Amino acid sequence: MRRLLFLISFSLFIGCKEDTLPKPKAFLGLSYPEKHYKELPLQRPYTFKILNNTTVVDAPDNWVTIKYPKLKATLDITYRPVNNNLTELLTEAEKLVFKHTLKAAQIIPKDFINEQKNVFGSLYEITGNAASHLQFHVTDSTKHFLKGALYFYAKPNYDSILPAVSYIKEDVLHLIESLEWKDIQP
Repeated sequence: MRRLLFLISFSLFIGCKEDTLPKPKAFLGLSYPEKHYKELPLQRPYTFKILNNTTVVDAPDNWVTIKYPKLKATLDITYRPVNNNLTELLTEAEKLVFKHTLKAAQIIPKDFINEQKNVFGSLYEITGNAASHLQFHVTDSTKHFLKGALYFYAKPNYDSILPAVSYIKEDVLHLIESLEWKDIQP
């Protein structure tokens, strides 16, 4: 009788458990505004299109900071005239990119050549917990050199900011593709 009672109790104990089911994957519900672009509102030796909902901060020496207030990010753009120093400018730009090698999981380069607009350069996507996740430089090889770097006002956690990096990357690509040089004195 004890055995029968034990078997019934054991069967009820085992049979009453619910099956464990895996939880469905959750996705972060981020939504970004539709993109509309406008011309850079500052007088510079260059022009390009920027996102409407960004803030442009004027800086000396034809430098510009483009702020993404809702994403807590900035795109810092520096300008340098080319005076027989193109190799030095390119080396400096690439040093700044590869300075992130210690924290970067990967550095993915993409080259740009637009002979009609005389725009040549590279975009570097830096994956991992680096301080900057996008950097680029463009030049006309004779007069102008422009360099940009994306920074977030947060501790670098690549998985968390990846959607924002992807969103801003489209803007950086649009910036490079719309870039035109002007013949005003720097």
